[in-house]
Amino acid sequence: MGSGQVTDWQGKHVTVAGLGVSGVPAAKVLHGLGAKVTVVNDGDDARAREQAAELEALGVTVRLGDGATLPEGTELIVTAPGWKPDKPLFAAADEAGVPVWGDVELAWRLRKPGAAPWLAVTGTNGKTTTVQMLASILKAAGLRTAAVGNIGVSLLDAVLGEEEYDVLAVELSSYQLHWAPSLRAHSAAVLNLAPDHLDWHGSMEAYAADKGRIYEGNQVACVYNVADGATEDLVRAADVEEGCRAVGFTLGTPGPSQLGVVEGILVDRAFVENRQRNAQELAEVSDVRPPAPHNIANALAAAALARAYGVPAGAVRDGLRAFTPDAHRIAHVADVDGVAYIDDSKATNTHATEASLAAYESIVWIAGGLAKGATFDELVAGAAKRLRGAVLIGRDRALIREALARHAPEVPVVDLDRTDTGAMLEAVREARRLARPGDTVLLAPACASMDMFTNYNQRGDAFAQAVRELGA
Repeated sequence: MGSGQVTDWQGKHVTVAGLGVSGVPAAKVLHGLGAKVTVVNDGDDARAREQAAELEALGVTVRLGDGATLPEGTELIVTAPGWKPDKPLFAAADEAGVPVWGDVELAWRLRKPGAAPWLAVTGTNGKTTTVQMLASILKAAGLRTAAVGNIGVSLLDAVLGEEEYDVLAVELSSYQLHWAPSLRAHSAAVLNLAPDHLDWHGSMEAYAADKGRIYEGNQVACVYNVADGATEDLVRAADVEEGCRAVGFTLGTPGPSQLGVVEGILVDRAFVENRQRNAQELAEVSDVRPPAPHNIANALAAAALARAYGVPAGAVRDGLRAFTPDAHRIAHVADVDGVAYIDDSKATNTHATEASLAAYESIVWIAGGLAKGATFDELVAGAAKRLRGAVLIGRDRALIREALARHAPEVPVVDLDRTDTGAMLEAVREARRLARPGDTVLLAPACASMDMFTNYNQRGDAFAQAVRELGA
């Protein structure tokens, strides 16, 4: 079970850790390959029992409510990405010398000979948008591709399905990278690094190291963020193929081996002849939607990966023009009485919210929810001069209120002590009261949504609905 492909799965004892979106497909695939599969799962709820019944009907063994003990004879564990590395199951595997793979590692090992290379993207924020932009650019170049991994098509489906791809645009989370030791991308990007998921990784150093695994064995380009030195440090630390280059992206004027912005034009000084002197125009800033600074950075990272794969400049422009961002990512909902209402419910951490706040000049900020251990002083201090007012919702709103009192004491704050379904409508009404024509009312909560909503989508939908009621 070392490196290289495992060709014969017949009769191999494989334990799949966790049901869910990655565990069930992994169990089915392994069973189909002839492995003896046992699934272990911590929970024993109705959903788990339903999934267990489906797998048991195929002949897979499922143990619900017991994710801690290693089934006898296990030769390999394939884990769901969310399982923390400090689980007792993994300690038992380590002691028994049993390797642990994630679903990404399994997909990597199951690729057919001559399979499509991977252009891989990770980072604290912007991964999904960048991968979707990249797929749009690759399609514009006439390549058969898909956005896969943490989004869209499952990686197992992509590598085992009937459809033939030329190249894959792959989103990878830090969890997935942790369990993917033999992954080797054609080229990869780390967009940014900010504290997130530290409860899972244990420390910022461990989190960064897992992100940095994406560069291991890169063949053509390691793409990093010039404004985020930590991403460049990860490139320096990576063991890459001979001839692989470090390629930076910047919102400023690019140096040689970088992509950047000159007078409203996205330009490439990395994948051109004589990069000391020459630059290639790729697209205009107005081709990027929305043209907020962090989204232009996403576009440059996507362009760098596409150019590393040999895509012509015209396809970068056409792909960016054809791309439409997902809902709840700086989505313009409406203008009401000269005030713009923007839904960035996807900004569930301080780093994403910082980028969102930087995109507007005068803001009434709707924020709050589950803080996930975050602190807000730096975020508020950086945005204080842009804030016209703040409306706070959700369980941990006091943390943001205290940061506002310390760093923006003159900004009026409305603290809403309610978590019912009408709370968002009241928040939007209060924001309207604080806003003046020319302002932006921005939902960028800097927190998770699960204290009041099922997910960030539902939170964004509630905001949009409330804005539509105002407009009516």
